[in-house]
Amino acid sequence: MTKREIVMKIAEETSLKQVDVKKVVQGTLDHITSALVSGETVELRNFGVFKVKSRGARIGRNPKTGATVPIPERKVVSFKSGMVMKKKVK
Repeated sequence: MTKREIVMKIAEETSLKQVDVKKVVQGTLDHITSALVSGETVELRNFGVFKVKSRGARIGRNPKTGATVPIPERKVVSFKSGMVMKKKVK
């Protein structure tokens, strides 16, 4: 499902204009992103939790040449689904 499909479904269900729904959806995603950039955890009850984790530096391997390559530490976004979502998806 794409963002456009989400906007269209919400607009249908609520009888709001797609333009207005798109602004709200995009605003929500922008605020989630900015919170993660600043290191905050984003918790959406019954949906899940987004947080930024650090992956440590390690030694990798170039599969083409077989040479070892140092991979630096980096940050990644992780998501843990909430209980309601887990039960529905199961």
